[in-house]
Amino acid sequence: MTTTAAVFMSGNSQAVRLPKAFQLHCKRVHIERRGDEIVLREVPQTMAEFLAKLPVVEDWPDTGDEGPVEPVEAW
Repeated sequence: MTTTAAVFMSGNSQAVRLPKAFQLHCKRVHIERRGDEIVLREVPQTMAEFLAKLPVVEDWPDTGDEGPVEPVEAW
């Protein structure tokens, strides 16, 4: 979806008025510049939200159960 938004000054900061379709449900965002684009991502509020947003690695090697670990001598 592409649309336009108003850009204005708010004190010493520049702000963008987001249309309702782009409403964020958080208090903070990560900001990243990619060439001539600016990307906003919601900051996870809890560890569970953070973990839920991590990418899934489909081809992660399955090490399975490698059995008991051999004891290591103390120093």
